[in-house]
Amino acid sequence: MNGWYSELTKEKGPNETNKTIQNNVTWEEKFMKKKILSILMASMMVFGLVACGGNTAKTDGAGDTSASSSSSSGDLIKVGIINNDPNESGYRTANDKDMKAMFTKENGYDASFAYSLKNDEQITAAQKFIQDGVDYLLLSAADTSGWDSVLKDAQDAGTQVILFDRVIDADESLYAASIVSDMDKEGQTACDWLKAQNLDEYNIIHIQGVMGSAAQKGRSGALTDMAASEGWNIVNEQTAEWNAEKAQQIVQSVIDSGEKFNVIYAENDDMAKGAVAALDKANISHGVGKDVIVMGFDCNQWALQELLDQNWNYDGQCNPFQASYIADVIQKLQNGEDITEKTIIMDEKGFDATTITADDVSTYGI
Repeated sequence: MNGWYSELTKEKGPNETNKTIQNNVTWEEKFMKKKILSILMASMMVFGLVACGGNTAKTDGAGDTSASSSSSSGDLIKVGIINNDPNESGYRTANDKDMKAMFTKENGYDASFAYSLKNDEQITAAQKFIQDGVDYLLLSAADTSGWDSVLKDAQDAGTQVILFDRVIDADESLYAASIVSDMDKEGQTACDWLKAQNLDEYNIIHIQGVMGSAAQKGRSGALTDMAASEGWNIVNEQTAEWNAEKAQQIVQSVIDSGEKFNVIYAENDDMAKGAVAALDKANISHGVGKDVIVMGFDCNQWALQELLDQNWNYDGQCNPFQASYIADVIQKLQNGEDITEKTIIMDEKGFDATTITADDVSTYGI
């Protein structure tokens, strides 16, 4: 890529690690015990086996939990996948699509999905998946805390847990692997870029994501620290819960108050889009060389196009394509191999409107 960016991790080969590697023998022993037990039970029930069909439910609304399940057949690997609402953002839509494309019967999986933006609902879904006897629980947690008990239940049941997208506050012994973004680095990269603009003054509207999520904590924490060290003025700091309309309302309220500002720091692209809608309504110029700097995260293709058109100034990448890495981990566990990459950090960049290219838009846009 031409122009300014910061790589959050070094380029890694397919078998190299980005983080500390831990031995997973305990997990594998429990997993093998579960498999042996399943075979013995199947042998005992061979004359009375009844195939149980599942049902499929789909949720569209944020805060709802849904699960789609199908009967396990043959040697399919049974996985329960807990994610945030696909309608949350363009990032989440791409992430969910990636997971659904990978974890299919054609690829050897019996997959069930549950969605919610609420931690307690996700925990309930996780408990159900464990009770249903999934081999693997794949988790993108709505909140970083509160997972210890259910992860211990999974461990006791022989269910392997793999984190994706987001980290959680739990001991690494409670999950087999994590394939995640470094949200702290994403925020730091964005704030380093903002500092490098050398503005005469910094008056920032900070639009936060869902409070307590790893993305919000990482992106907010970096700005909080930088503002404190550099003396930047945070004019308004409020959550819009990843929602464009709520972000528009927040910016509109600041405009109505008459407070001056020259930076919009929105923690995802949708909220940046909502903020820009308020600026446009008030005829406030934004983008390169204009009155207000606009910053977003996730690198939706339409958002990178806004950078290319110089209507926005910065967009931080958050890579949603984790499914192939998760599948690699599962296959290693299935083969009885040690997990040599306990934590994989996705490779991500930050894009500047003055240096982004059309190739960048097509290559990195989701």
